[in-house]
Amino acid sequence: MLEQNRSQGDTPLVTRIEFRDVSLVFDDQVVLDHISFVVAPGEMILMLGKSGGGKSTIIRLVLGLLKPDSGEIFIDGEEITQLSEEELDRVRRKMGVVFQEGALFDSLTVFENVAYRLRELGKDDEAIEQKVDGILEFVGLRTNSDTLPAELSGGQKRRVAIARAVVDEPEIVLFDEPTTGLDPPTAGTICELGLKLRDVLGVSSIWVTHRIEDVRFLSSKFIVAAWGDQAKIQDEDDKLCLINTKVLMLDEGRIIFEGSDEQFWRSDNAFIHHFLEFDTIGHENADRKSG
Repeated sequence: MLEQNRSQGDTPLVTRIEFRDVSLVFDDQVVLDHISFVVAPGEMILMLGKSGGGKSTIIRLVLGLLKPDSGEIFIDGEEITQLSEEELDRVRRKMGVVFQEGALFDSLTVFENVAYRLRELGKDDEAIEQKVDGILEFVGLRTNSDTLPAELSGGQKRRVAIARAVVDEPEIVLFDEPTTGLDPPTAGTICELGLKLRDVLGVSSIWVTHRIEDVRFLSSKFIVAAWGDQAKIQDEDDKLCLINTKVLMLDEGRIIFEGSDEQFWRSDNAFIHHFLEFDTIGHENADRKSG
C-alpha cells in the first residue's frame, strides 16, 4: 500500500481488471475510443469525467452487461467479451456493485437486504447471520438491522448498499457515483468505507465520481489497523506515498490522464483545469444554498 518512492509505469504481473484497446459506439456516437487500463489486486481507480463521458459504460462492460465493438476485457486473467450469460454469472460472483440509487428492497429490513445475496447462493442461516452481522458492524449499521429502508437516511442507504455488495467478500467492488446527492459529512463517511475496503480487506475497485473531494480524500489518506476492530485514518506525508490508488480521467471516450494524484493536480491539461474549476464553483454554490 505504501512505499518510500513511488514507481510509475510498471504493468502489474497480475490484474483484477484489464481493458485492452476497448472501443464502443452507440448510434454513430463514439462512447469509448481504444481504452486500455488495468486494476491490480488491492488497487483503487478513481475514474473522473463529465456526464456521458463513458464512466458508467465501463462499469457495465466490466459486469458483462455490454459487449465492446472491439478490444478485450479480462477479469482475473479471463477474457469475458465472448462468454455466455451463464459463464458471465460465474465471473460476476467475484464482484460487488454500489449504484448511486442504492436500489434496496423497500419491503425487506436492512438485515434481509444484506442477506439477500447470501440466500441466493444457498448459504445456511447460521452462516448468513454471522456474515451479515459482521458486515453491518463494518459499515456501522449493526443497530439498524431490523430497520426498513424508508426509515433510513440517504447516507445510511448507501452504507447498506455497500454492505450488500461486499457481504460475500468479492475480489472487486464497482462504485458508480456512490457519494452523489449526499451532504459533505455523509459523503466523507462513504469515502471512509471505501478506504476500509481498500486498505483493510484488500478489495480492488473502480470508484466512478465527479466529486473532486472524493479524489482528494481517497488518494491522500489510508487506514492502519489498530487494536481489535478499530482502524485509524492517516494522511500521506513526504516519506510515505500511496501506491494502491490512481486517478484516471476520461474525455470524449478517451483516457486523457492516468497516474498519481500528485501528477493530476499538477497537470497542465486544459480539460482537467476546466473540470477542477467547474467542480469548485459547483461546490461553492451548493454550500451557499445549504447555508
